[in-house]
Amino acid sequence: MSDLEQFRKDTRAWLEENCPAEMRKPVRSEEDACWGGRNFKFSCPEQKLWLERMGERGWTAPEWPKEYGGGGLSREQAKILKEEMAAIKARPPLLSFGIWMLGPALLKYGSEEQKKRFLPPIVRGEIRWCQGYSEPGAGSDLASLQTRCEDKGDHFEVTGQKIWTSYADKADWIFCLVRTDREAPKHLGISFILFDMQSPGVSTKPILLISGKSPFCETFFDAVKVPKDQLVGELNKGWDIAKYLLTHEREMIGDSGGGGAFGGRALGQIAVDALGADAQGRLKDPALRAKLAQAEIDGWAFLLTMERLKDEAKAGQGMGARSSMLKYYGTELNKRRFELMMQSRGLSALEWEGEASRDGELARTWLRTKANSIEGGTSEVQLNIIAKRILGLPAS
Repeated sequence: MSDLEQFRKDTRAWLEENCPAEMRKPVRSEEDACWGGRNFKFSCPEQKLWLERMGERGWTAPEWPKEYGGGGLSREQAKILKEEMAAIKARPPLLSFGIWMLGPALLKYGSEEQKKRFLPPIVRGEIRWCQGYSEPGAGSDLASLQTRCEDKGDHFEVTGQKIWTSYADKADWIFCLVRTDREAPKHLGISFILFDMQSPGVSTKPILLISGKSPFCETFFDAVKVPKDQLVGELNKGWDIAKYLLTHEREMIGDSGGGGAFGGRALGQIAVDALGADAQGRLKDPALRAKLAQAEIDGWAFLLTMERLKDEAKAGQGMGARSSMLKYYGTELNKRRFELMMQSRGLSALEWEGEASRDGELARTWLRTKANSIEGGTSEVQLNIIAKRILGLPAS
């Protein structure tokens, strides 16, 4: 038996023994998922137990080094873990901006002290992070940000505003871009800092979305004191960190295109349940059946492309601008998938309130997907990056 075969066998046995039955059921809603953090309320004891067991092994961040709390797994081992979790329908033990975005940036740019201080609590789900990037006057042109950070001798002082800050009202800490040199060209003079959201001077205000829910917030900083040892990387060189982190954010958002189920059911099954099957057991509507089949094919092709690019990145080729490809296609595919779900459910898909629809979960999620092609850089921005940096097309 090869080492990987033995690892698969051991992993399968461990998961079977340690993943609670309740954590093998589909996530019913965003509120039913585990985000961790000091204020998080677990939906059940099994959810807490699952996080603790996976966090103890470092398997919430399986490829991070063990010395920082991660699993220390190879790319091949991490893929096996993912496959074995999928085989028993295990839920992700933790959803975390710290794992998806901040962690990779700290591993590359953070000091040894910062890695040891922040990474292990991220793995264990003890700190929930939010991202302080966009501002009212700095969205797609992020480098125009104006939140200022002044050197006050023994500390920094941050004053300004961020917008579209996902879950800022629930986060414990923020990783934030600030302007530390107002005389420098806009891509220079930017720094990357971390600070506690309970710091005096920090306040948030939820933004009500068309879905009727509010994952986004306005975030305000009024003379917030930040210790100097929470500056990541060099002063005035935060734009390099920002770009690196964005590749991971775009990869994360693009991952939404790889899923093919809603509430634990595949697209085709949702349609058959709502519209009925023909004598051969197929969806009655042939036109919709063809669209669903194409979406499934595109989804599998996208998953394979993601795996290939991640393998190439792990082999040292890097992700770079190719993260824009994943972000663009993944989000557009996810929007198309939810359009098909709405078509499959007919009029019942439009229900906004009520127990049968779980308070319009599908309709609200469908509306929420529209933001996928805006957040993390609009689809138009991604196409410009692809045209310039991958295809090498001339600028207009």
